[in-house]
Amino acid sequence: MVRILGDTTSGIPLGRAKELDLILLPQIIMFDQDSYRDDTEIDAQTFISKLKAATNLPKTAAPPPALYQPYLAQAQKDHQDVIIICPSAGLSGTVRSATTAAGEFPGLTIEVVDSLTIGSGLASLVLQAHRWAKEGLQFKEILTGIQDLIIKEQNYFVVDTLEYLHKGGRIGGAQNLVGSMLQIKPILTIKEGKVQTVESQRTKKRAHERLLDLIAGDFPGTEEACLCLMHGDAVEDAQRLASILKTKYELSDVPIYELPPAFLVHAGPGVIGVSFYKK
Repeated sequence: MVRILGDTTSGIPLGRAKELDLILLPQIIMFDQDSYRDDTEIDAQTFISKLKAATNLPKTAAPPPALYQPYLAQAQKDHQDVIIICPSAGLSGTVRSATTAAGEFPGLTIEVVDSLTIGSGLASLVLQAHRWAKEGLQFKEILTGIQDLIIKEQNYFVVDTLEYLHKGGRIGGAQNLVGSMLQIKPILTIKEGKVQTVESQRTKKRAHERLLDLIAGDFPGTEEACLCLMHGDAVEDAQRLASILKTKYELSDVPIYELPPAFLVHAGPGVIGVSFYKK
């Protein structure tokens, strides 16, 4: 059997991960001299409260290699191959940390995958890989399936301000919008693992309307395309958009993920995102 390892940047609820026997490694959040694991020591709501009150922007760190060791040692004992699915290496140091950890187990078959995404897109990928593993698919079959999904993954984000992305150095191709970042509602995407600008709107309402238009352009309208929403301190907006999308495309469910602290450090509160597998 293949063991899948993910991490909390996927936004998969910890309770659900436990039910599925899915391992999620934590990110580390640092407010000045205080550090917190985002799986046991700080949740999204507590983080947002601290973020709004903080004088200095908090920092994030990938799970250190030592946190992977118990799971890799157990996989070795159980004669399992391992696939570690990580957030984009362009946005996080998790790929590097996981690769370092894997190097300490030369006798174990391990593949570290750069998903080129984050948030609900990563969640869909990790959950599908985990289902395949439970169904008994082989190591190479799962890897091929993962790579096929990575190519098809599409995401969009509407952020209230570029302030946090700018301060955190994760702004990438959206740098051109910084001069007017207080006057616009940017629509961003993660392309080739980095933040890129799609367009910008003057109001949140218009940005959300355009988000629906963008989805319509690429979403195939099927359950298999795994349409998901994600948010940071914007649950009402997420629920409203999910209801619209569920009705429009006659979907049985549009999952809503709460974005984790490691993402909100850079996106800030009020962010809304969507992910799916495009046509």
